[in-house]
Amino acid sequence: MVELPSPEEIEAARTPAGGWKRDQLAAWGVAWPPPKGWKKDLVERWEAAQQDGAPPPWPRPAPAGFTQETLNLG
Repeated sequence: MVELPSPEEIEAARTPAGGWKRDQLAAWGVAWPPPKGWKKDLVERWEAAQQDGAPPPWPRPAPAGFTQETLNLG
């Protein structure tokens, strides 16, 4: 099942050049090359899912290579 991104998630996934990567679009179920109107379609599908009472999408896991420092308070 494809996880629908929120409009904010779509914008946050932009590359520094202003586009989107092929693998990111594939994760959202968008064909390559992306057809005209793909972004509008995703937003409309996400909004419809929100109206149907679906819960908001779960947070995505941290990207590969992400490290977080932890404190040992014990």
